[in-house]
Amino acid sequence: MGYRNAVRIAVVFIAMLAAGGSHGASAAGDGDYPTKPVRLIVPFSPGGTNDILARMIANHLTERLGKPMIVDNRPGADGVIATEIVTKSNPDGYTLIVLSAAYAMNPAVRKLPYDPRNAVDFIVKMGAGPTVLSVGPSLPVRSVKELFGVTKSKPGEIIFGTSGGFQYFATALLRTLSGQDFNIVLYKGTAPALIDVISGQTHASIAPVVPSLPHFRSGKMKPLAMGTLKRSVMFPDLPTLDELGVSGYDASNWYTIATAPGTPKSVITKLYNEIAGYMRAPATVKTFTTMGGEVDIKGPEELSKIIPAEIAKWRKVAIDAGMPRDVN
Repeated sequence: MGYRNAVRIAVVFIAMLAAGGSHGASAAGDGDYPTKPVRLIVPFSPGGTNDILARMIANHLTERLGKPMIVDNRPGADGVIATEIVTKSNPDGYTLIVLSAAYAMNPAVRKLPYDPRNAVDFIVKMGAGPTVLSVGPSLPVRSVKELFGVTKSKPGEIIFGTSGGFQYFATALLRTLSGQDFNIVLYKGTAPALIDVISGQTHASIAPVVPSLPHFRSGKMKPLAMGTLKRSVMFPDLPTLDELGVSGYDASNWYTIATAPGTPKSVITKLYNEIAGYMRAPATVKTFTTMGGEVDIKGPEELSKIIPAEIAKWRKVAIDAGMPRDVN
């Protein structure tokens, strides 16, 4: 996707939210913050969910707090480059970052220039993007039970196509928790991975909902189960893998906002209240749902327990899957 098209997509979503995006509550006791522009770093290129969310939040906070919030895309190394910028910034609330599940996965496969357990102060979890398990026409099964029947009868023959990073971890987690023996083939993106599922080069996929949806509607792929602990509002009749016996399976790409460690609590509280209020607004919930996401607000105290658990979870997945670790 070109830069201009990516930014155009973000602008469209921002415009959709203009009418309903100013309902956040304000906090007291936070001084005059902000007194100057705030930078909101995005660890990935324009156009993705991280970027669109960042622009939504920046638009809202610029209006609510009276100072510009500038979105700064700093892609590279699955977010490590951007995160390091924040860890080295002043702890004053003027450098923020959108962090997703890659933050918890990176320690399992990369040597990091920071300690992920205390590299940032988390402000708020805004929501998550669920995944869905689906199959292509080369595997005409109608349920997860039937799929696992095939993988058991043909160990190592069924191929799951996936992009790297989050989707690779999500697929490896399924293999670990289900005890099924299937192969994982990596692609350079979600789109080419799904194309090969449709063409029959591979058989199945665990992917985000939005890129999968057009293929469900066309009948070229069949969804079998959600990769979350609770059912999706987009597919209320589709069971979760956890319901179907893959106990504890949860592969949601969560989205948070964080800042430099040691930032004053009053600043974090103010930002939490504004962002949480905005994400709960009906217009925001509706638009985030169209992006394939589900609003799920969590505060700093909850995140202080969630993030370490996520880091430990994905480290185990990487070890069980034999993922190589980059030690450079």
